[in-house]
Amino acid sequence: MRKYFALVLLASAVAACNTTGTQPYADPARGLEPVNVPVVTRTDYAFDAAAPDGSLGYAEQARLDAWYKSLGLSYGDMVFVDGPYAVDARRDVAKVTGKYGLLLSEGSPVTAGAVPPGTVRVIVSRTRATVPGCPNWDRPASPDHQNRTMSNFACAISSNMAAMVANPGDLVHGREGEALVDGLTASKAIQSYRTAKPTGDKGLQDINTKKD
Repeated sequence: MRKYFALVLLASAVAACNTTGTQPYADPARGLEPVNVPVVTRTDYAFDAAAPDGSLGYAEQARLDAWYKSLGLSYGDMVFVDGPYAVDARRDVAKVTGKYGLLLSEGSPVTAGAVPPGTVRVIVSRTRATVPGCPNWDRPASPDHQNRTMSNFACAISSNMAAMVANPGDLVHGREGEALVDGLTASKAIQSYRTAKPTGDKGLQDINTKKD
């Protein structure tokens, strides 16, 4: 009975050393999922352009173009048109937006304040992906008696992913597939790889190392 009681005390002591606070495994760094992951943020920029008859004049189009340049409009940004004259003004806004290789998106996000009468509101929605706190060398790699992952774990791969993704919004919601799928196009790269001749098919090259 004494031996059994001693084993129970020893097991309780070991379990107490392996817990964090009152909840076991409450520290996210104790799991398999990385703590340092990309965080996607979205910012909406609004521009009110005069369109009394549902069209933008040359002066307003020039103002809109200058605003695009100040924002650095580029791939990944989404452009919307809002207001009572949005349907009629889309053509003029699309003409200016097309200079940057972008198409207008349907609908519009909610913005502060109502659209003034006789104007349309052009909204640029921009998403950015960053990894907050990276690089993170707050804790040494060893020793770590709590068996946690390194504080800098996944910082490199997450930062590279956030920097290379063309549209950060794809990290939140991936692109939807097309209605029509061409199997030949999907397998073309694999077929080219399989039918390609090996590089050594014609034997080794005869390289002359002597000077002429």
